Amino acid sequence: MQSKKVIIIGGGAAGLIAAEQLSATCDVHIYEKGKTIGRKFLVAGNGGFNLTNAAIEDDLYQKYTPHPVLQSALQSFDTQKMRAWLEKLGITTFIGSSGRVFPQKGVKPIQVLQKIKDKLLDNGVQIHCKHEFIGFNAHQLPILKHQSTTFSPQADAYIFALGGASWSVTGSNMKWLPFFEQLGISTQPFEASNCGLEVKWDAAFRDKYAGTPLKNIQVSLGSTSLKGEALITDYGLEGNAIYPIVPLIRTAFKSLQPPFLAIDFKPNNSHQNLLSKTKGKRLKTKNYAYEFNLNKAEFALLKAFTTKEEYLAPERFIEAIKHLKIPIEALRPIEEAISTIGGVSLNALNANYSLQKYPHIFVIGEMLDWDAPTGGFLLQGCFSTAMACTHYLKTKCQ
Repeated sequence: MQSKKVIIIGGGAAGLIAAEQLSATCDVHIYEKGKTIGRKFLVAGNGGFNLTNAAIEDDLYQKYTPHPVLQSALQSFDTQKMRAWLEKLGITTFIGSSGRVFPQKGVKPIQVLQKIKDKLLDNGVQIHCKHEFIGFNAHQLPILKHQSTTFSPQADAYIFALGGASWSVTGSNMKWLPFFEQLGISTQPFEASNCGLEVKWDAAFRDKYAGTPLKNIQVSLGSTSLKGEALITDYGLEGNAIYPIVPLIRTAFKSLQPPFLAIDFKPNNSHQNLLSKTKGKRLKTKNYAYEFNLNKAEFALLKAFTTKEEYLAPERFIEAIKHLKIPIEALRPIEEAISTIGGVSLNALNANYSLQKYPHIFVIGEMLDWDAPTGGFLLQGCFSTAMACTHYLKTKCQ
């Protein structure tokens, strides 16, 4: 009996795991527009190669867009199953102090990618690089371009794993979005997520403190607070305490409410505890940094965003230490974002990740309109959606 043919368009994380899952029972072909597969996979590894996270059950599900199609995929293939899958490939992982999951020390991203690629080749997956998706024909089949030749390959199913809109150097450039819109598929415009925030710094402050970390802080917006670290940049702020707040910032801009980010520089000290340091003292402003254990960047930031009256009164300065309001001008551009929201609507999908209008077309990974923070959750989302799709297709290939 001839194997079912499945074409995967996009050689990133989601496409690769889909190919690995289907390769035992299906005739699988990957079409990638770049010179090689897994480019974003490798770039992501430059910042600390966390493959997934240790979070499970509700701690995991709550990190993602609360849509039943996505939630079902996460429940079926969670972080523990992800680690087990990696182990079968010979990739041993460990949990870092922050809950992020990394390959064993000394293992580089290129080595992990090579193990996946070796498995694909061993299973007969055919990889076609320098093939770009340029639209659909009249029969809703994908049109691919290789050099000066265009063609529409025949297959039993087509899986699209083209990525989102950030890091265009790796191939994720959202040029595919209009092609799906032309098919009448519900989509959302791409927007930056897990990105930096623009702040209007004083030039002297920017020149002196750009590149300086703010450690052990707590940032807040409305009722949401998060402890972590931020980095002062020439344009504003970024870091693990900033990225999870981005969805709230984005919502505030859409409601035309200029957002203010609040920073607590001493989250482990109560307001009363800090106030006790002033008892019986005629505290001078030049002693603030010493008395409240503020480094130069923190002190300069506090001075920059307090009024003269707040700065001169120790009690009011303490209020600023615990709740310094910084106006946010904008989110950084999509090109700089770690991830994006937008793309094909989850409402356009069946439970198996096929399009409701065109059941022979499947869409997985960052092409879909979902959001999650950094820390391994983005890759996990790609892996889980791929697994949900291939679980269905494997039964059709048998």
